[in-house]
Amino acid sequence: MNKRIKLPGEAALLAIIILNSFGVAIMSRSRFGISSISSVPYVFSQAFPYLSFGTWNYLFQTLLVVTLMLLAGRWSSSYLISFAVGIAFGKMLDFHEAWMSFLPDSFFFRILWFLIGFTVISFGICLSNHCRMPIIPTDIFPRDLSSLIRKPYKYVKTSFDLCCLLTTLLISLSLLRHLSGIGIGTVICALSTGKAVSIVEKHLMKHVEFFSITE
Repeated sequence: MNKRIKLPGEAALLAIIILNSFGVAIMSRSRFGISSISSVPYVFSQAFPYLSFGTWNYLFQTLLVVTLMLLAGRWSSSYLISFAVGIAFGKMLDFHEAWMSFLPDSFFFRILWFLIGFTVISFGICLSNHCRMPIIPTDIFPRDLSSLIRKPYKYVKTSFDLCCLLTTLLISLSLLRHLSGIGIGTVICALSTGKAVSIVEKHLMKHVEFFSITE
């Protein structure tokens, strides 16, 4: 059996914040539709632009943290830390969106941006599920919910993505009177992100394990 490489979870958490915010921002740049989870705060940022995409993102993540606490029936310090991580994610998202406004916008590059975003997000979610640290609420929600209801992660993740997709669709049509943040890319993400994460986990976790330097 191959010996797995040990990596600090704290370093993985920093990578998660940078990678996942980058993935969401560059997928948004593709204009094929963003990940179904991110589409909810995105459509609110379009309907109420006085708050940025990043700000709506961590407001949405606050709602997820509160929902998890209610479902679990307990308060958890890790969930509160996760909320702080969510704020850092939102700020990093706004940073990426600012510099990405200078990226090429041709059809070829839009396809490339979407593929890069999907790959980076799948890898980032895999790190989130195994880094042993309080993580971004949008990642921790399906992970912990799968434990609470005792269902496989990939099924819970796909169901959660589809619920977010439906929510965005309803908000778009009721507030904007047109689709916003939803496209073929959003549908692809909703149907395949859970499976993609499972594939990354299957291969990555054979070679890597995480530990906390504070333990």
